[in-house]
Amino acid sequence: MTHAVSGIAFGSAFRRSSGTARIWLAGAVCAAVPDIDVIGFRFGIHYGDLLGHRGLTHSLTFAAVLAAVVVALVSRDGTSGLNRGALWLYLFIATASHGCLDALTAGGLGVAFFSPLSNTRYFFPVRPIRVSPIGLGALMSDDGLAVLASEVRWVWLPCALFAAIALAWQPAAVPGKRDTREIGTRSVTATKARTSGRSLESRFWRWLFRRAERRTIFETTCSTTSGSGRRP
Repeated sequence: MTHAVSGIAFGSAFRRSSGTARIWLAGAVCAAVPDIDVIGFRFGIHYGDLLGHRGLTHSLTFAAVLAAVVVALVSRDGTSGLNRGALWLYLFIATASHGCLDALTAGGLGVAFFSPLSNTRYFFPVRPIRVSPIGLGALMSDDGLAVLASEVRWVWLPCALFAAIALAWQPAAVPGKRDTREIGTRSVTATKARTSGRSLESRFWRWLFRRAERRTIFETTCSTTSGSGRRP
């Protein structure tokens, strides 16, 4: 839940559009997906293995690949409200934030940020967040409630503050108004193309008119010269 909150908070830094809810949902899912590696415990995968907890799925490589896959799925119908580059950046940050938050916890193993190139685990120098126990039963214990309180203090409240500032800083998109940032370049290009087309057409007609005018003058001159050279 906490990771999903951070994913949505980062989404507030991107311009709002008609697809905001859909984009934020994708960011929340991406931020939570890395913990899918806990399934490995059931298959004998050890904590410190490449596919172990906080391993490959918490790496920057995984964040980049997952973001690219989700971009292809979300933006294929053109209703994401963000260009592909901005959408990928948001989803990459949302996914990578999972590992960053885990590196701020005071327990467990570190995070393999550079997996699969290296399985070395890292923590940040400052680790104020209490590590969350694995399993729903453990989360409902007294220790789990203490972890939740720690996450509210160090993650939820900062995320809420960040989102409030980001949303207040950016003007809301006006319904029915075209997004000039997304289509402005295409509009200018289309205008230039139409202007260029009209200019070429005007030049062609001017050239044709001048050519015909010169031909007429030439024929008149020839006729006059020919007539004056005849004997009476």
